Amino acid sequence: MQMMTRDVLLGMEEEEDDDDGDIGDVPASKRPFLTPHPSSLVLDNLEQTTVSNFGPLESQPDFRTPEFEEFNGKHDSLFFNDGQRRIDFVLVYEDESRKETNKKGSNEKQRRKRQAYESNLICGGLQLEATRSVLDDKLVFVKVHAPWEVLCTYAEIMHIKLPLKPNDLKTRSSAFGNFSWFTKVLQVDESIIKPEQEFFTAPFEKNRMNDFYIHDRDTFFNPATRSRIVYFILSRIQYQVRDNVKKFGINKLVSSGIYKAAFPLHDCNFSQRSEDPSCPSERYLLYREWAHPRSIYKKQPLDLIRKYYGEKIGIYFAWLGYYTQMLFLAAIVGVACFLYGYVNQNNCTWSKEVCHPDIGGKIIMCPQCDKICPFWKLNSTCESSKKLCIFDSFGTLVFAVFMGVWVTLFLEFWKRRQAELEYEWDTVELQQEEQPRPEYEAQCTHVVINEITQEEEHVPFTTWGKCIRVTLCASAVLFWILLIIASVIGIIVYRLSVLVVFSTKLSQTFNGTDPIQKYLTPQTATSITASVISFIIIMILNTIYEKVAIMITNFELPRTQTDYENSLTMKMFLFQFVNYYSSCFYIAFFKGKFVGYPGDPTYWLGKYRNEECEPGGCLLELTTQLTIIMGGKAIWNNIQEVLLPWIKNLIGRYHTASRTEKKSPRWEQDYHLQLMGKLGLFYEYLEMIIQFGFVTLFVASFPLAPLLALVNNILEIRVDAWKMTTQYRRMVPEKAQDIGAWQPIMQGIAILAVVTNAMIIAFTSDMIPRLVYYWSFSVPPYGNHTQYTMEGYINSTLSYFNVSDFKSRSRGSSASDFDIRTCRYRDFRNPPGHPQEYKHNIYYWHVITAKLAFIIVMEHVIYSVKFFISYAIPDVSKRTKSKIKREKYLTQKLLHENHLKDMTKTMGVIAERMGPVVTDNNLRPKSE
Repeated sequence: MQMMTRDVLLGMEEEEDDDDGDIGDVPASKRPFLTPHPSSLVLDNLEQTTVSNFGPLESQPDFRTPEFEEFNGKHDSLFFNDGQRRIDFVLVYEDESRKETNKKGSNEKQRRKRQAYESNLICGGLQLEATRSVLDDKLVFVKVHAPWEVLCTYAEIMHIKLPLKPNDLKTRSSAFGNFSWFTKVLQVDESIIKPEQEFFTAPFEKNRMNDFYIHDRDTFFNPATRSRIVYFILSRIQYQVRDNVKKFGINKLVSSGIYKAAFPLHDCNFSQRSEDPSCPSERYLLYREWAHPRSIYKKQPLDLIRKYYGEKIGIYFAWLGYYTQMLFLAAIVGVACFLYGYVNQNNCTWSKEVCHPDIGGKIIMCPQCDKICPFWKLNSTCESSKKLCIFDSFGTLVFAVFMGVWVTLFLEFWKRRQAELEYEWDTVELQQEEQPRPEYEAQCTHVVINEITQEEEHVPFTTWGKCIRVTLCASAVLFWILLIIASVIGIIVYRLSVLVVFSTKLSQTFNGTDPIQKYLTPQTATSITASVISFIIIMILNTIYEKVAIMITNFELPRTQTDYENSLTMKMFLFQFVNYYSSCFYIAFFKGKFVGYPGDPTYWLGKYRNEECEPGGCLLELTTQLTIIMGGKAIWNNIQEVLLPWIKNLIGRYHTASRTEKKSPRWEQDYHLQLMGKLGLFYEYLEMIIQFGFVTLFVASFPLAPLLALVNNILEIRVDAWKMTTQYRRMVPEKAQDIGAWQPIMQGIAILAVVTNAMIIAFTSDMIPRLVYYWSFSVPPYGNHTQYTMEGYINSTLSYFNVSDFKSRSRGSSASDFDIRTCRYRDFRNPPGHPQEYKHNIYYWHVITAKLAFIIVMEHVIYSVKFFISYAIPDVSKRTKSKIKREKYLTQKLLHENHLKDMTKTMGVIAERMGPVVTDNNLRPKSE
């Protein structure tokens, strides 16, 4: 590779179009080296021999431009017109001379920047070929090819692991070998997608090239690795210097409109194989065996996904597939618990008492708001009590305990699977090869002394500056969290206000026969409308905060892409956690808990009376809230992920077809696809983690949540595969060792889920009061029954209130109309006339003690099981450990043996040269 000793940079001091201090700008005198690796001399030479100021481009002898070539008619070709050099990346720009709105000054500046950038790409060793668009002559496609020498040089700089020797370890036989006839149906056909050969690998070094498994230079670097190397170069090449400030990077050029797009190519059309027999047509294979609906029951071809899209996307689909597999067991148990409740709902004694005309029909309940709300009969909640029996049953307790163990098994087994993928995909020591982000390098203007090496290194800000940034970022995140809490308070105020309206509009008389009153009570209407409004507010705040979180993270300036995504992950999840789950936490743990009693109700802000739960508790309302948010979120995400890209591409194809009937080349077809963006995968993770929270945190109230999540995920895998293979451009392949910050987030959710489910069973459901009644208050000394029973439970859990004790603020006019002297309300208090009137009775203290004891026992039991499972299941399997040790051994042995051979050969040559001299010296004394 012939490396130029000179960069072409523009020194246009008169420009004002991008004086925004954006990323990619740094004083030239303070520009740090990109990497400390010795091979970075290639980059350092480009850094140190730049030209800061000069005249018009035409006068520069070093200026180099790509050659223009006409399209050769091979629409599936992935090569330059010579058919030899592979296209590793494509840059797209609009010819300024043919723009409809020709602003001469602005267009000329953009043209000069672009030409300087392309000249520096050529000086950096890349080869460029430009071709004008077949469909739109204003567009120009610049095809980029990296020669062998450039690939080798940057593979060493980036510490890319490449094959040393084929893997000689035996593969483990499947545990389901006896059922191979069944598992074969689920596997991808190996005759279509051939298994990838496994190799032992090592970081590439040019001076040890003979040690690597190089059979063919054209295939040694696969297309994904080639694209990654080229993108690394494109992100660091400079194009302008002004006021001693350098500007660089393809991202900056695309964001400023100088280039319209930059992307690697798909290898073929997704619907048919490439006409080139040498092309493996991996995109077509992925669509046929992975994204197509007929393959929905098959396992994912993870090795091919990783090979085509890179490890980062591969690990996402591996995690999503494993999560979906584990949901099968949770869904089965959840459905069993649901069916148990459904079958036994007619045997629910307390529900029968609510619906019985002589029990629930004669119990008059106190108004649930001031003045306007009427008295109502308990049996008006008959239908909701029957539904509640389905979810508030003994199966709920069993399922909550099971899910506490399930989530631990899922996380521990996923760690083992992840460790296997780390080895198989060569990401065990990824941190050593991950390079700093160009945006970080651009801001490294401060010099500090490394405490360990005692050498100078460049950092973007001082310790004091870092403290200021962290404080500002934390304050911004805290502000938005407080904004969500304010919106939740607004929803609560809405609930309290609209309950009065619904109570008036849906007023119930004692002998009312309207069927709608059986299903649409004021509480139900309030709950449904509040849930819908809450969902709308959640989606609006979510859309706004996404942009804010990105701005905050950019300001924070993390060093590597992994650090960037982890920082953004924590900010986004913290926000989303409060945004999505706050309404559920309110219903589960606050609604109906601090309402006082009819004679002394509790008021919000001194004005709004706290809303109460129905006689059966708030569990059914929590179930409704979860159903609306989970269902609405799934529908909304599918609209965003599938419908919008499909419509945009459909419109684009329509406009393209209306211009010409010519068949466009591969690079032009890919240009008209949608851009997924760097954070596209981040949003996929976020969607699934939010779902994971719903499945685990509140599963005690909704045992069908794992089933809904399972169905959604089965579709989600194929929908994501479909849009990546058909609707989006090919993304730049990226390395990833694991799922990043999502792993500790899931572990935190798993720990919190034990507490929330225990508290839901204890405080939201009526299970504990029923058990206390059954074992203590149904029989003497507190009860009158001779044996343990649930009969009389409803009557014992509803306290009496004398309507004459209403305060003037709460008193209505309906009591006098029907000559009501007492009404009932949901609480455990002494009746009127008792020495401790309206104070909590003995039943209340028994229930509180039982609830606290239940929480403590359940938490300790589940946590003990979780910790035992975590200890018993190692994070890395014995087989994976042996393979890692085997690879390290072979790598050291092979490289050191080769090094010793070279040293021996060198010493032999030296000895041969010195041999005659030594012989003469030995013989000289004898001759004398």
